[in-house]
Formats: sequence, C-alpha cells, structure tokens
Amino acid sequence: MEAGNRRRGRPKGFGGAKPAGTIQALDRALDVLEVLADGDGLTLSELSGKLGQSVATMHRVLATLERRAFVEISADKQEWHVGAEAYRLGAAFLRRGNVVERSRSAMWTLMQETGETSNLGVEKDGSVLFVSQVETHETIRAFFPPGSLSPLHASGIGKALLSTFDPTRIERLFRGREFERFTTKTIGSLVQLSEDIEATRARGYAIDDEERTMGMRCVAAPILNVHGEAVAGISVSGPTHRLSDDKVREIGEHVRRGAATVSRLLGATKA
Repeated sequence: MEAGNRRRGRPKGFGGAKPAGTIQALDRALDVLEVLADGDGLTLSELSGKLGQSVATMHRVLATLERRAFVEISADKQEWHVGAEAYRLGAAFLRRGNVVERSRSAMWTLMQETGETSNLGVEKDGSVLFVSQVETHETIRAFFPPGSLSPLHASGIGKALLSTFDPTRIERLFRGREFERFTTKTIGSLVQLSEDIEATRARGYAIDDEERTMGMRCVAAPILNVHGEAVAGISVSGPTHRLSDDKVREIGEHVRRGAATVSRLLGATKA
C-alpha cells in the first residue's frame, strides 16, 4: 500500500510570469526534471501536455538533458525518466550533514524490531522531505520514496520536528497558511496542532494516526545535532491493522531510542 499522493499535472506556479532575472530555458529544464521525478516515466507527448509546451521544445530540452545524463529514455516504451546525473547531484544534499549515513544502522534495527518500514526525513521549506527508507518485507506496507514530500502538520516526522521548535517559530511557519486536509483526521488548525505538539513532547514521540492516509499510522521522533537542534526525524510506518494502540506505544519507545542513538552519533549530549 502506498502512503501519500503523488503530485499530478503542472508544477506549482508553472505557466505564470517568471521572476525577473531568471533564465527561461533553465526554468523549463528544471520543470521537466520536477515532473519526471514525480512520475514513473512519461512519453514526449505526455511531458508536452503536462508542461504546456510544444513537442519540438520538449524534444530540445530532453536532448540537452540526456546528453548530460540528467534524463534517460526507456527503449521499450519510449518513456523518459530521471537520469543518473540527477541522482548524483541530489545525493550531495543527503551528504551535507551525514545524517543519512549515521541513521542507516538505526533504521535497519527499527525495521527488524518492529517488523515495519523505517523512514528518515528532514525539514525543507515547510515540508518533510523523505531522504531514506528501510522497507519491511510485509506485502502491505507504507511507502515514502526518497525525494517525496509531506506537509509538516500531516506527518509523524513533521510533528516530531515541530515539537523541537519554539512557539514563535511554529506560528511564523503556519501564519496565513491553509492546513491542507487529506483525511477526516488531518489536523486543521494551529490550535489543534499546538495541542498535538504538546502531547508529542510529553510522550517523546509523535503519532500520525491516519492523518495523511487512511489505514496508515506513523510513529516518529526527532534527531538532534551537537547543538541540540533537530536536523531530521526517524519514523516507523505501517497499516493500522498491525499498529494497534498498544503496538504504537511499544514502537514509540523503539523509535525514541533509535532517534537518541543517532543523535548521540551526531554529537548531541541531551538525546
């Protein structure tokens, strides 16, 4: 079972006036990469339709990106995909704080202890960016592919990260923003979010109880660096029929200890 919804259609803001000082051809190439990153392969005509550009224009952009290995085409279906060079550059982001490498062992341990999928995410522009995952062998499982995004208020990792922020920072993040609703259980206001954050602090871990996807639960805790700042969140996700209330409490302790282990590896003294 896949948790979360992929973005569809045109990239946010595509087709409007570009800010002064930008390079149109570069903007167009980046739009192509964003759309390809969200899909499982698109034909030339599909890309052209999604981005509102002519087939000839899309062909030139793709040819340029292909020459630099940022995109590649499947010979059988003639579908375009993100290429190896895009992955190599993206990996530089993951190496920046070394948190991915430091977390890998703890994520494997969590998967083995709980039997469920373990995830790692960081905060980026007001959302959770998932950067690593260790999947369970169960047929029905949560799935957050690296590179996918989820709103802070509708994510276990997001709420775990928010629990380390001071009230002023939280209010600044959400002032004037709409709380997007994904299910009937999604948090819908700053007051409700603040109450959830207080509960998270008291427990030592956050719970996403079908707030992003019905039928799925997530338990998460923040990872701290040497300065005591939250640099990432680690979580365990799975279907509600396996994550009962008692199981969530048990997993919460595993996740909390896993986050503390990684925090100590990053130099935190109060993990």
